[in-house]
Amino acid sequence: MTDARLRYGRASLALSFLVQGVTFALLVTRIPAIQDRYGISDGLLPVFLAAVPVLAGAASVATEKLVARVRPGVVLRWAQPVVMLALLAVGAGSEVWQAAVALGVFGLAVGALDASMNMMGVSLQRAYGRSIMLGFHAAYSLGGIAGASLAWAGAHWDLSLLVSYLPAVVVLLPAALIGSRWYAEGGAGREASAGEPGGVGAAVPFGLLMPLCLVMAFAYIGDSTVSNWSAKYLQDVLGGSEQLATVPYNVYMVTTLLGRAVGDLGVRRFGAVAVVRGGSALAALGFAVVAVAPGAWWGMLGFTLLGLGLCVIVPQTFAAAGRMFPGASDVAVARLNVFNYVGFLVGSPLVGALGDAWSYRGAMLVPMVLVLATLVYARSFGAEPARYGGGHERARAADVG
Repeated sequence: MTDARLRYGRASLALSFLVQGVTFALLVTRIPAIQDRYGISDGLLPVFLAAVPVLAGAASVATEKLVARVRPGVVLRWAQPVVMLALLAVGAGSEVWQAAVALGVFGLAVGALDASMNMMGVSLQRAYGRSIMLGFHAAYSLGGIAGASLAWAGAHWDLSLLVSYLPAVVVLLPAALIGSRWYAEGGAGREASAGEPGGVGAAVPFGLLMPLCLVMAFAYIGDSTVSNWSAKYLQDVLGGSEQLATVPYNVYMVTTLLGRAVGDLGVRRFGAVAVVRGGSALAALGFAVVAVAPGAWWGMLGFTLLGLGLCVIVPQTFAAAGRMFPGASDVAVARLNVFNYVGFLVGSPLVGALGDAWSYRGAMLVPMVLVLATLVYARSFGAEPARYGGGHERARAADVG
């Protein structure tokens, strides 16, 4: 594969991550408006919200089987438009069953999209022979900030969901389709011999993958805690104003973007194990500060630390799976991706139940402990770099910009 092909492939995949960040943020930040549009009761809303990650997890498992027949790039090329069209359907319907169908399609397509995007990211990182995975997730964070800003504008101007969603889809859908022409994958790992660990045809033992699965779930428990509870916590527990309560998640998203933008440099300089350990410790410190914060501004500091710490863990978990199983990385990524949704499903209800039964300050200590547990599994991120592929390809790809 030529250096130019790798560069174009990297840029086109980054665009797909950005588009998905915009799309997902447009959905989750307008959940109250979706509930109002369809008259979904408070009791039924959690069922709708839980269905999306459950279906996404199922689709991620199915993608593992699908990529044995077609390339991940083909899956991504078709899944991304379906996600955006499902978003439009959410905004265009009027009956509850229509919302259920649209969200169901959204969940299934998101599972295939998340799995295939990260498969391709791991594959390209293998071809480059150095860390680039955090850059893709930085593009996702940038898209999330843009999507949240568009959602705020739609809410501020009292636009309907369809009118709010349509401009983004009209612009991004053609861009994603055009960009998909340059999708590229590094094939070194697929050429590994069947006798090598992680080589072609090798199994992915769940026992070996389990530490990374737990880390993925813990990271998303922490992430969902911030996304679902930061506003309520700052206002109800720390006494912040309603306006100030909207700031922590924005701060978290910005610091996530900044951390991921420079994270690859940290991995190249200090190694993945050190970066994951540092991120885990910083995230745990952020939860501790939030738990003991005497006021709203201390809480803001805690959420800032959380963004800088948590942001490196998920991309490096996918990358570690690729190093651990270089010839079966697609399978490993698909299975690992399921625990993204496990953490998302567990995190918000866990903190809410503990907050109601005990206290919300005490509830913040639970994700803190789980994030700290990542330190126990940090050695799983240190697979030998030689498993990226042959030395000739690493030497050739190392200078690709």
